[in-house]
Amino acid sequence: MYSFLYAFTSYFISLWILLQASHGINRIHDYNFMLSLTNFSKKSLNLEEALEVTKFALEVGFRHIDCAHAYKNEEHVGQAIRSKIADGTVKGEDIFYTSKLWSTCLQPELVQSALEKSLKSLQLDYVDLYLIHTPVALKSMSGSS
Repeated sequence: MYSFLYAFTSYFISLWILLQASHGINRIHDYNFMLSLTNFSKKSLNLEEALEVTKFALEVGFRHIDCAHAYKNEEHVGQAIRSKIADGTVKGEDIFYTSKLWSTCLQPELVQSALEKSLKSLQLDYVDLYLIHTPVALKSMSGSS
């Protein structure tokens, strides 16, 4: 029993150090943790890292995934979520997925299309929470979001 607890504790501590050092981990009110897949954290995630970190997080018990169109990794995060649902690691209804509306899409007529674009990238049917990324509206330089 001791060796199992030691191995489990070592595994958890290794996971914690890996994720804390490289990516955003946020403690939420009920003492659970949320994985934040941002490219504004201490170290940027490339697309393959977003895929692997999301899969690993779901395997070890994370159930709240926070992402956004601005992070440019929704396709890979969605792929990871779908693969972990398909292999039976997690049920879709057990994942709480948060996405965000980017600042160039704050006009009411752009909100629906921005959400649909995120859902298409993710290849998911819905998000659990859709937030305004920042309350400061920006003008798109390219004419698109």
